[in-house]
Order: sequence, then C-alpha cells, then structure tokens
Amino acid sequence: MRIHWHRRDLRLADNRALVGDGIDVSGPVVPVFVFDPAILEHASPPRIAFALDALASLREAYRDRGSDLLVRRGDPTDVLVTIAKRHDADVVTWNRDYSGLSRERDTAVRQALDAADIGREAVHDSVLHEPGTIRTNDGDPYQVFTYFWRKWKDREKAVSVDAPTENDLASIEDDIEIPALADLDVPEPEATIPEARPAVARNLLDDFCAEDIYSYEERRDFPADGCTSRLSPHLKFGTIGVREVYDATEAAQETAPNEEARESVEEFQSQLAWREFYAQVLWFNPEVVSENYKTYENAIEWQENPQTLQAWKDGMTGYPIVDAGMRQLREEAYMHNRVRMIVASFLTKDLLIDWREGYDWFREKLVDHDTANDNGGWQWAASTGTDAQPYFRIFNPMTQGERYDPDAEYIREYVPELAGVPADIVHSWHELDPDAREMHAPDYPAPIVDHGDRREQALATFERARGEE
Repeated sequence: MRIHWHRRDLRLADNRALVGDGIDVSGPVVPVFVFDPAILEHASPPRIAFALDALASLREAYRDRGSDLLVRRGDPTDVLVTIAKRHDADVVTWNRDYSGLSRERDTAVRQALDAADIGREAVHDSVLHEPGTIRTNDGDPYQVFTYFWRKWKDREKAVSVDAPTENDLASIEDDIEIPALADLDVPEPEATIPEARPAVARNLLDDFCAEDIYSYEERRDFPADGCTSRLSPHLKFGTIGVREVYDATEAAQETAPNEEARESVEEFQSQLAWREFYAQVLWFNPEVVSENYKTYENAIEWQENPQTLQAWKDGMTGYPIVDAGMRQLREEAYMHNRVRMIVASFLTKDLLIDWREGYDWFREKLVDHDTANDNGGWQWAASTGTDAQPYFRIFNPMTQGERYDPDAEYIREYVPELAGVPADIVHSWHELDPDAREMHAPDYPAPIVDHGDRREQALATFERARGEE
C-alpha cells in the first residue's frame, strides 16, 4: 500500500508520481489532499475556489474507479504520517514544487516520514525539463531565455502517462466532505471563476489545437481576438498535465497546413518554455519572490502613493487599456498576457511603484497565479529580473492600446464608460481637454499622470540606481 499526496496535480491522467513513473513503487494507492494552514495563508479566494472545484472532480473520478480521495486539513507532517500508519502504507509519493515555501514544507514532510520509518519518493511532473537540466556550456543556469529556449526545444520530451486503473487504487471509502470556502475562512471571490475539471481543460486544449494555435503567433497579442488557450489555471493546478499539452501541440505541428502555421505552433510551445525558464530561476533563486533578481549600484527610488496605487487596482487611471486590464482581472480573475505587461509597465514606470505591490495584487486576484511565472513577469517589467526589459524601454500605454486594440473592442468590453466612444477618441483620451472628455465620457477619469513626464522621471530614477547621476 502507498499514499499519493496530491498538491498541484489535481488529475488522474498524465500524473507521474501517481502511477509511479520513474520511481520504484508498487501496491494500491490511497490518494490524499491536505489543506495546509501554512499554504492557505498565501492563497486567495479565486485560487481556493478553483482548487475546490478541481478536488470535487478528482474525488468523483476516484469514486468512479472504486476508490476515494481523502481530503484533510492540518499540518501535512502529521496528516500524512497518520494516514500512512492507518493504511499500513510503506511509502508516500508526490510531485515536486519549486517555490521556497513548498520546498520548506516538503523538507519537513520528508523528515517526519523518515522519523516514522515511512518511505517517500518524489518526481518532477509539472515541467517537461526539470530545473537544472538545461544549463550553459559552463554548467550555470541560464539567465537569458533565448539560449534556454534553443536547448529546451531540441531536448527530447517525455510522453504523457496513462491514468491509473481501478486495480491500481486502494478500495476505500471516505465520508469526510470537501470543505467549502467558508469552512476554510476564505471569502467568496468577486470574480467569476472558470470550471476546474480536467474535461474542461481537455476541451480547451482540443479546441485551441484545432484552429487558433495556427494563428497564435500573429494574433496572440490582441486581447479582443481571444486567440489564447486559457490553459494557465489548469497548468497551475495540474488539472491537465504538461506532457499531454505538449503532445497535443506536436500533433498540431504534424498537421499544420503550412510553414507559417508550424511556426505559430512553435511560438505557443515557447510559452511552455518560458514557464519552465522562470521555474528554473525560482529553483535556483528562491529569494526572488521578495527581492530584486538584478542588483543595481543604488536602491531604486520607488514611490509610495496609496492614491495612485488604488486607482491602478480599481482600473481608474484614465489610461483605457490599463483600466480594461485591471477590470478584467477583477471580473474574471484573469488578464490577457499582453495587457499584463502593459499594466505592469504602467505601475512600475509611469507610477514608479514597487513591483512587489503589483505582484501581491496579482497573487490576490489571479486564478492562475504561479509564483515563478508571475514573479518573472513582474521583474521583467520592472527591469529588475533575469532577461528583463531594459530600463529605457518603457511601454506607452496609449500606443500599446492603439496597436493591440485598434478598434477599442477589448477596452469597451471592460470599461463601459467608453462604450459609445469612437476608437480614435478612446486612443487619444490623454490628449483631450476637460470639456471634450466631459462630452464623450463624463464618468471616465482623466489620466492620473502624464506619461511623457513620468517616462522622463522613470529614466532618471533608473539612471540614479545605476549610478549614472
């Protein structure tokens, strides 16, 4: 008998540790999920709501196979030892996580199992290439994505693994209910949370690979197009396996109608590589969650301004593409990737507010928040990360809006005050006088800062940090 400890792998198919892929284990499996109070402290309503839906689906899948999912609350060092002894299990398996908090938790669990004379085995499951396996020729972790990507795409990938059969699972029943949000002292999310079931993820993947993946490279930056997979929360919580996703992209590659379509598939695959690049950065530098990856000669003079920070959070900056993104975040617990870059640049360069404020807000509001990805994205925008945006390249939020939402379709969807305003007026909002703004959209605010002025301030701030002034 063995215990499988589910964490960010809330599925049966393509789950390496669950089926013992790459490790020497045997015996029927008792599946377990533990709500760890230490992890819940860093959780958020959207993510917990998504996880609860995924757990309900996972339990249903186990019961369909004559088994069950044990869902418990407490310190996993105690819970796992107790369950293992109760079921006379000789080993506990799990799939590895990469954040510092997760690694501390896993170390404590290993020590507790060792003390109880219970074996443990862990494997890399959420990435195609585990951290540390792709390095420079000198043996160092890559700091530049382009070079990482070249090796990543040429490395052989493991294929997906089958789900366990009924014979692989312990015949158990459990009457302890999966807790509700209120049971966990978690408030209801203000956003509408997507369904978390593996079948939903698989449908998203199938639909994306049937059509949109072939124009992904051309259309992915246009938020109104909807040319994205929407798989990010499913990859975050493991309601679909990354090998299954990659296998599907390879199948799409084989049936691509032309070279342009094949290049588009590869562009999507590069997004999977970005995910693993940032996972590797976090693995080797767990401190980046709260510290700049890149060191400047002097401290960056971030500004503290609660009013402008709140305007950014509320989507009331007077910059339409920024506000549309921030409101989409509140409504859907999601934001289009191009817009994530725009709003991050606006916070860190136009408002000169510390990237950690933005990272914390995304962690609170995003259903797909992933420590490695979000931290990497925020530090990229703030010019403090590995392979970061150079400090002198500062997004102009108005030209970004005009370029990637030319008809203001995305903006109008999330900023109803501008619903009847012509696109050219929306994109020139920063240039209008007060009377014109009052005539076109009296309830929408004027820009809270002047982008041109703030760009110059940002350049001066970073030059001082670099010791150039």
